[in-house]
Amino acid sequence: MQEKYDTIGVNYNLTRKADPYLFSRLQSLLSPSLEETYLDIGCGTGNYTTIFSEKGYQFIGIDPSSEMLEKAASRNNSISWKIGKAENIELPKESVHGIIASLTIHHWSDIFKGFSELNRVLIPNGKIVIFTATPNQMKGYWLNHYFPKMMADSIAQMPPYHQIESTLKANNLYIKTTEKYNILPDLQDLFLYSGKNNPSLYLKPTVRHGISSFSSLANIKEVNQGLATLEKDIVSGKIKDIISTYKNTKGDYLFIVVEKV
Repeated sequence: MQEKYDTIGVNYNLTRKADPYLFSRLQSLLSPSLEETYLDIGCGTGNYTTIFSEKGYQFIGIDPSSEMLEKAASRNNSISWKIGKAENIELPKESVHGIIASLTIHHWSDIFKGFSELNRVLIPNGKIVIFTATPNQMKGYWLNHYFPKMMADSIAQMPPYHQIESTLKANNLYIKTTEKYNILPDLQDLFLYSGKNNPSLYLKPTVRHGISSFSSLANIKEVNQGLATLEKDIVSGKIKDIISTYKNTKGDYLFIVVEKV
């Protein structure tokens, strides 16, 4: 069966690059040691895995998409890249000292089984750093104004915070801290809400292609209509009024630091 990102993976790295600020937060929150081994689950083309490796950290990258992993290996063949899913990690018990899971948990078919597997491969007192968006946060995206059905479908696949917390707890994993992230103007990793401060980004087909909501979930008719209205509102300046109605204090994304006890 072809994975979603086998298709999205074509030219993925044109717009999906490791963002320096996001990397700095992943590194700080994970606090990795140069002597130990870590896992990037749902690593994609290995943008963040590769930077960790370049800094001297030992990482394993796992992803279900062969297209993504081929791109990852072509950039850095010193990392162990493995085909796999969160629900079935072919690594020994307690073999990694920490895990990063960036924008991946909404793609898991079984979040309970995924966290169970992370718990199995993680050493006691090891940490997991999850980067995700909650449904409540996504309801505050101004994209809802232009692409309501696409956003409804995107929100529906995101595990809510209470589900993440309870499922972690059921697997002896506990949330240690959380940290809100608001889109910065110089963001280099162009995921779903990357155009928050630069709406014209969404008018570029290459940007939309690298975002699963647009490339896999969206209705073509709605996208075309939404883009036409968005372009018109950018030209007229109306977009500023639309954006102002979506201001909130929930943050755009969320880092969740988890510890195994």
